[in-house]
Amino acid sequence: MKRLMLATVALSLLATPAAFAGDWGGRHHPQPKFGMQHQPAKPFRHWQPEAKKPHWKKGQRVGNWKQRQQVRDYKRHGLRKPGRDQQWVRVGNDYLLIAITSGIIAGLIAAN
Repeated sequence: MKRLMLATVALSLLATPAAFAGDWGGRHHPQPKFGMQHQPAKPFRHWQPEAKKPHWKKGQRVGNWKQRQQVRDYKRHGLRKPGRDQQWVRVGNDYLLIAITSGIIAGLIAAN
């Protein structure tokens, strides 16, 4: 009885991979119809709006410059020493030299 059960289990284990290796009738590999050419799928790209970067100019007034990040270690960033009543402010990747009293741009450097 034990031999018969062991033989049945062994036969079923050997037959299982053979059952899955059979031909599926070509359902997974469709052939293109006459006149149609196979084209690879294009990768999907998410649409992102272009960021509008403000173009700073000398003499332009910056309204909210006090809320921006002040640059105190200007030498490390390769900036010159600010003059009297001036300070460097970082806006994104740009450095603006702003007059403290009026908020007008006295100089600017665009960082890479």
